[in-house]
Amino acid sequence: MLQLKNISKSYTTGSFTQTALNDVSLDFRKNEFVAILGPSGSGKTTCLNIIGGLDQYDSGDLVINGTSTKAFKDSDWDAYRNNSVGFIFQSYNLISHLSITDNVEMGMTLSGVSADIKHRKAVEALEKVGLKDHIHKKPGQLSGGQMQRVAIARALANDPDIILADEPTGALDTVTSEQIMELIKEIAKDKLVVMVTHNPELAEAYADRIVQFRDGKVISDTNPPADLKTNANYQLKKTAMSYFTALKLSGKNISTKKWRTALTAFASSIGIIGIALILSLSNGFDKQISSYESGALSNFPVTISETAAQIDMSNPPGAQTEEADKKWTEFTDASEVYPYDPTANTVLHTNELSQEYLDYLDKIDPALLDGVSYSRKVNMNILRSDGETAVPVDTASLNFTTYPDKPAGTEGSYLADYYDLLAGSLPEQPTDLVMVVDEYNRMNQSIIEALGLDYKAANVSFDDVVGREFKLIYNDDFYTEADGMFKLNGNAANLSEMYNSANAVTLKISGIIRKQQDSPMSTMSAGIAYSDSLAEQFIENAQGSAIVQAQEQQDQVNVLTGKVFSQIGGMDMSGMGMGMGMGGSSTSTDPGSANSQEAALAALGAVATPSSISLYPKDFGAKESLVAYLDKWNDDHGKEEMIVYTDLAAMVTSLSSGIMDGITMVLIAFASISLVVSLIMIGIITYISVLERTKEIGVLRALGARKKDITRVFNAETCIIGSLSGLLGIGIAYLLTIPVNIILKSITDLSNVAQLNPLHAFGLVVLSVGLTMLGGFIPAKFAAKKDPVVALRSE
Repeated sequence: MLQLKNISKSYTTGSFTQTALNDVSLDFRKNEFVAILGPSGSGKTTCLNIIGGLDQYDSGDLVINGTSTKAFKDSDWDAYRNNSVGFIFQSYNLISHLSITDNVEMGMTLSGVSADIKHRKAVEALEKVGLKDHIHKKPGQLSGGQMQRVAIARALANDPDIILADEPTGALDTVTSEQIMELIKEIAKDKLVVMVTHNPELAEAYADRIVQFRDGKVISDTNPPADLKTNANYQLKKTAMSYFTALKLSGKNISTKKWRTALTAFASSIGIIGIALILSLSNGFDKQISSYESGALSNFPVTISETAAQIDMSNPPGAQTEEADKKWTEFTDASEVYPYDPTANTVLHTNELSQEYLDYLDKIDPALLDGVSYSRKVNMNILRSDGETAVPVDTASLNFTTYPDKPAGTEGSYLADYYDLLAGSLPEQPTDLVMVVDEYNRMNQSIIEALGLDYKAANVSFDDVVGREFKLIYNDDFYTEADGMFKLNGNAANLSEMYNSANAVTLKISGIIRKQQDSPMSTMSAGIAYSDSLAEQFIENAQGSAIVQAQEQQDQVNVLTGKVFSQIGGMDMSGMGMGMGMGGSSTSTDPGSANSQEAALAALGAVATPSSISLYPKDFGAKESLVAYLDKWNDDHGKEEMIVYTDLAAMVTSLSSGIMDGITMVLIAFASISLVVSLIMIGIITYISVLERTKEIGVLRALGARKKDITRVFNAETCIIGSLSGLLGIGIAYLLTIPVNIILKSITDLSNVAQLNPLHAFGLVVLSVGLTMLGGFIPAKFAAKKDPVVALRSE
């Protein structure tokens, strides 16, 4: 059955080589009790280890049932130890944190035996050795003799062909030794038992055959087999430890070190707690921002202006300018001046608001819009009178703007929905004006003065404002031609005749409004607001006026002032839509100060195209649909026809979210330092665990565990610690969000800010497990490489 053919084994330490076995040849029967005797250092234990596959020979061959082991790999030796060999050690080598039943089951667990069968076999083996009443105890609760009986039961449980006993009675008293020897002799009736002992009396009394070793050689053999029958059908069943078994082993080991494990898990969780709190705050603030966008900011208008900012977030600020400046030499010695266009590298985009695009906007689903307002560059001619004199009104001082109105085809009033009427009535006719005051009923002194009221007074009665009249004067009445140039038709100090003209259009302040108290924002600032229909009416008349026709013919000079226009096409910033689209913000220019023909014509009312359009969505969902509709135009048209709009709500939230994300990343980076420290600490703790469990490693290898199984055991331990660390960290973080939210509520009046996303929590637990397993990876590999013979000798 078992043959040693010319086995040699030596050990080298430095320059010294010790020969343990020197050309040893032995044959063993299928069932016999063989005692190996010899002095210390004679090679008997080395021979036992080679028979058991714990150590490998240098030369010769170990033949099992006619099968040579010369070509055996590590996995074959592991399977051989598990399938064919059972060990009985002098120091028992039981795993202390497992019950004796679990100890006996371990070999069968590695063989893949089902739970029911292995438990039944373990109990039968323990009954066989007389420990039926102790199956629920742990090794520490048994006497030395009882522990050796457990070791014998473990050796028998997997039904091996060979039992190897290394000084099985060396640590026992005489009576117990005899009991153990009787057990072993009983086993030898149907198995091969090879026992190493220093006690010749025991060998003589119980062994069927005694082999004497000296200086690594066999010097005598009392009963060598004459003819050895072999079975050529020897096959090995490969072993494997399931991850569940590894978790069970590590979990029971950890349970014996509860406080150390708890402190380790807590120390490792500190980084997780920090990151979890940062993510919870970031998540909460992002939700607050999103809530603000979908609530307070949902009515912010989407503004389409003649000029819009087109910012490429992928480039750093100033990158385009720096690139353009490379062709210039700073502090050059050249005696030349270089003309350049400062607008050439601007980030502004000029929108061509064609009639086609305006028609496209008219097709927007009215259900998406709550209001629409227009800004125009026209400077309407308005007069005010105190009953004796009439003077022009500076519309810029009045903050003269259009108010938003419902889209065509829909009922209701935008002003009625978002503003409180303080006095008078809301506008009903295009000639009705409305005064807008701020939340304190305040009005700029310059507006009060422009209205012809006492701006120095402590207060002005609503009655003095409501019903106040002005006159709109068309261009042909307001201007007169003289020698090809135009001037004001009358004395600017008193234009009463013009004011009282039948052609003058009466304008009246019909009411005073203020934004509603619960309104998230006001779309109009304090001033005088009018209907866009009034501007359209004025423009329609102005387009046929003499001054407009004259200015259209004259592209060199301003027909009002005679000032020569600039020939450089500068960037007109008056139509830039970077504001919130506060109604139709005033963009009018005094025709006399216009520096180009286009600006002069727009101010005189020759241009019907609005300079800016503000679209007010009904809600956040409507805004997304509106933006998608505007984007579709850009998708279907080229770069020249592209229209860049300003979505201020998206800009605000994007900027806020970007800043929040940046802060979050920086804070996480700092908190991650503790994770690195935890990783190192886990590595140290795992290494200590490897040192503490060295003998357990040897036992598992003797039972047939593979190197990867040993790695798996320690990986399982770090997995458990990582899981505990992650769960503890998340639990503490969740608890800490309570006082954090209380503090933030008292400081910022924001409720429930700290909210840890469950996905973030799950991710942090996974991160904790991953980092702890990474930290324990090297110690786990170190454990797998331990020599099982050396590991079994450790204490």
